[in-house]
Amino acid sequence: MADAAPRSPAAPAPPPAPARPGARAAALLRACRPKQWLKNLLVFAAPGAAGQLGDPRVLAWTVAVFVLFCVAAGGTYLLNDARDAERDRLHERKRHRPVASGAVPVRTAVAVGAVLTAAAPLAVLPTGNWPLLAAVTAYLALTGLYTLRLKHVAIADIVAVAGCHVLRALAGAAAVGVPVTSWFLIVVTLGALLVVTGKREAELRGGDGERTRAILARYTLSYLTQVRTMASAAVIVTYCLWALDARDPGEPLAFRAASIVPFLVCVLRYHMLVDRGVGEEPEELALRDRPLQACLAALLLLVGLGVYLG
Repeated sequence: MADAAPRSPAAPAPPPAPARPGARAAALLRACRPKQWLKNLLVFAAPGAAGQLGDPRVLAWTVAVFVLFCVAAGGTYLLNDARDAERDRLHERKRHRPVASGAVPVRTAVAVGAVLTAAAPLAVLPTGNWPLLAAVTAYLALTGLYTLRLKHVAIADIVAVAGCHVLRALAGAAAVGVPVTSWFLIVVTLGALLVVTGKREAELRGGDGERTRAILARYTLSYLTQVRTMASAAVIVTYCLWALDARDPGEPLAFRAASIVPFLVCVLRYHMLVDRGVGEEPEELALRDRPLQACLAALLLLVGLGVYLG
């Protein structure tokens, strides 16, 4: 790939003009990063893999937990952006975020973020679902530690973000009482590690990431590439072992075995995109990259057929 032309430091975004209430509400919603709520679909993973989403009660509970995590995530994004507002103003893209640009005042972001993060565990309390409460609380605690400290510690920052993905999946299982198998936990953990490492690598390839994410100065491209390669190899092997593992003698495995192909292509496509330096926002890839979307759709279809039809 040809070297990118040198870029001059981005100037801070100018202060916005006074906004109308509707515009302020829209800016506040954007500050909650709705596109990143796509990650919360992980709560459907365990009930779906267990073949339980056909039960209306299970589906309703899982949708409720998805909404719950959207509320919690929105609160944590507001608090994170309030803390990083000054640094984000130096970033060519992040300076346009509502908090960094001034469309949402820092005090408002802190206040609303605190309310949303408190609302998530409080909403679980009346249900008496203590495993779900533990998962939500652990998610909020880990994101809080990440914002305050772990984002500045090499390796710990990657592990923390990957851990948040795993906690989303565990919350979906806890919500409906689905047991978590070792296969499921390993695949989700390795997949999360792969995605988060690719995100850091793409940020480092971007060239100006060190000014806005200081921890990138502690990494090298070769190290992140090695971690990404290790995680992808491990997750491919683990997924193949799960797909070909018959729990009962004579169990049909055709659909699960066939799902190995789109799974492998998804991983290979993600590798190619990261190498191009466009994996800084994984949720954007899932929303915009047509080949990746086609592979993900085929994967979900085959896994679904394998789980629900055998």
